Amino acid sequence: MGQTVKNDQNYYKKIIIALFLGWVVIWIYRTILTPIYPQIQESLGNISDTQVGLVASFYFFAYTGMQIPSGILVDKFGQKRVLIPAFIIFAVAAFIIGTSSTITQVYVGALLAGLSTGSYYGAAFSLSAKHMPKDKKSFSNAIINSGSALGMVIGLIGSSVLVGSLDIKWNYMLIMAAILILAVTFVFVLIIKQDKKSDTEASEVKKTTQDEDSQGANLFSPRQLVVYFVYFATCYGYYMIVTWLPSFLVAEKGFEQGSVGYVAALVAIAAVPGALIFSKYIDKNGHMRLRLIFLLLIGAAVTIGLTVFSPNPAVLYVALILYGLFGKLAIDPVLITYVSDSVASDRVAKALGFFNFFGMSSSVVAPTLTGYIGDITGSKVLAFYIAAILLAVAAILFFLVVMLRENKAAPKSLTNE
Repeated sequence: MGQTVKNDQNYYKKIIIALFLGWVVIWIYRTILTPIYPQIQESLGNISDTQVGLVASFYFFAYTGMQIPSGILVDKFGQKRVLIPAFIIFAVAAFIIGTSSTITQVYVGALLAGLSTGSYYGAAFSLSAKHMPKDKKSFSNAIINSGSALGMVIGLIGSSVLVGSLDIKWNYMLIMAAILILAVTFVFVLIIKQDKKSDTEASEVKKTTQDEDSQGANLFSPRQLVVYFVYFATCYGYYMIVTWLPSFLVAEKGFEQGSVGYVAALVAIAAVPGALIFSKYIDKNGHMRLRLIFLLLIGAAVTIGLTVFSPNPAVLYVALILYGLFGKLAIDPVLITYVSDSVASDRVAKALGFFNFFGMSSSVVAPTLTGYIGDITGSKVLAFYIAAILLAVAAILFFLVVMLRENKAAPKSLTNE
């Protein structure tokens, strides 16, 4: 590692700021369109729910497909050399969507955005795993991850107010997003240092590469498959809500379009204190990690079901707040630390890439399947129940396959049982 990084005692704090901002702009992009689907559908020729759902699915298809390749690239070339070109392409993608006049052009921009941001997860969390103090890893990851909550709030409320209430053209939202993305890219250039491997580190990388095939085989053991399914179910519910909750609230709960951004943002607002509190607790009580994951899965399943069942707005608000506390953003820091602690430092990005690939594959399915269910049945209620059932099944499998083995052999890593 470069001398500058070693001597900078505050470098890990700078990394937290930079990576936090990265998630902010990614989630502004991801959520900025969801409250204004009706305007987009009208401006592009009254396209169907399935067609507009494909915008998110194209993005997440490309995003998911980049997880494993980007992990390999990051481990080989370093985080900075991957992040900066990727975010430049991300800005271009937002501009393409912002100038779209057809749904096909939107799809092209969504694919480019997915490919570029697909490099972020492994790069960001391998960087944090390498530089965060050991006793602050989960908490640091929670702070970084909370950037997604802030971005979600900005995207949902910003587009609801500017487009839904002030009648500003939806295209302008994407132009603004492109400018913000370029600004964050500049922050990456200033803050993130390119690590330099010493001869000793290079030798370790070579040895790790030689053992890679035997280690990789364990990535598909029963325990690992359950962990992947847990993240699949966690992401499925979250991205279904991120994509379709505003539309669901307008069509089936009687909310005004100008207010749905505020209501949907409750999930993100509640997620921040939940993630910080749970991650701080786990940093001090690592032996409780598996039990906490199990309880959070149960809580997320119940609150998604309650969102649909809610007989009045008050119950709905409580359900969304509780989902924010127990859902994906609370589970993420715990799982990320669990994965990043399980492998050699030079393979963290690849391990996270595999983990996030299986989890994020749900984000390809959820938006389009939910739109399809809405087109066929006239309601998205069934889609919300599917998300709740997946979380319940994940909790049961996690208990049976992972937690029941805890007393027999405490898992030291995901890749070496």
